[in-house]
Amino acid sequence: MTGTQPVNAARPGASAGPVLDYRKNPFGLVYEDAITENEAGGVNIYPVTYMLRGLKIAANIYTPANHDPSERVPAIAVAHPNGGVKEQVAGRYGYITIAADAAYQGASAGEPRSVDKPFYRTDDIHGMADYIAGYPGVDADRLGLLGICGGGGYSLKAAQSDKRFRTLATISMFNSGRVRRNGLQDSQLDTIQQRLAQASAGRAQETAGGEILYAGDADLTDEQIAAQPFDLYRQGYEYYWKTHAHPGSTFRYTMSSLLDLMSFDATDEIELIDTPLLMIAGSIADTRYMTEEAFPKASGTQDKELFIIEGARHIETYWVDEYVDAALAKLVEFYGAKL
Repeated sequence: MTGTQPVNAARPGASAGPVLDYRKNPFGLVYEDAITENEAGGVNIYPVTYMLRGLKIAANIYTPANHDPSERVPAIAVAHPNGGVKEQVAGRYGYITIAADAAYQGASAGEPRSVDKPFYRTDDIHGMADYIAGYPGVDADRLGLLGICGGGGYSLKAAQSDKRFRTLATISMFNSGRVRRNGLQDSQLDTIQQRLAQASAGRAQETAGGEILYAGDADLTDEQIAAQPFDLYRQGYEYYWKTHAHPGSTFRYTMSSLLDLMSFDATDEIELIDTPLLMIAGSIADTRYMTEEAFPKASGTQDKELFIIEGARHIETYWVDEYVDAALAKLVEFYGAKL
């Protein structure tokens, strides 16, 4: 690859095993066929840290094969899924790429742990732009943004105001605010006020110095996982807890985060996005409706495309080679034309 070609940090041609162990990769990576060492002429990875809002943020920088820092090439910031970390799916996509752990999550600093507030997640994306724009060899006038799952929703929000991002793509976009408020596929509309009261009580207890309360934290048996009502959750538990488990990755978030999440929607003011937009979703994903409903609302750009990966469910776009390859091919075309 040259400096202007995309980086796929996975080794081509190998098949995925049933379970990946982060301890067997020197970089702690848990995605299919991940690199295990930096080699001359190959894709390389560089762990970095930087400060944002007084917190130390942990990130990985991927550089393309035969990268020459004296050349100025495009770069892409990758926002990871809810519950995910930079060592998982976020490492599979990009040019010169930065994939950072969200503040309060993964290897990034912040207490209490597992805070998941929209402002923080959105500002984390601005922070990736701050850092990567000054990285050797990066053309700061050609920054792209890629958001996966919850990172896709937060990327929609970040791109509304941050015009350093000249392109935006999402994969399996998950509108965190809408789902925390209404439930997946609007399945919890009748308990909104009850859950807001729980969040308020959680914030009060947290502020008073009591035990931090968490939502989404469970240790489910195989039978309980199989009984989950949506593919997203069934396959999500398998992905995050078994096949691609990482100690920095968790489903949980502070109960008090819901005060911010439940009044947030990634598509509010989405018409402010005026850059090329690509939105990718699986044809049988139970989250597909979020991408399809957001897409027409992005009326500020006419340079946009909705791309459906046939046969893919939400979590499968993270790791199944057939679907990752389809997404990568579309991203190569998109970023190559627009950056």
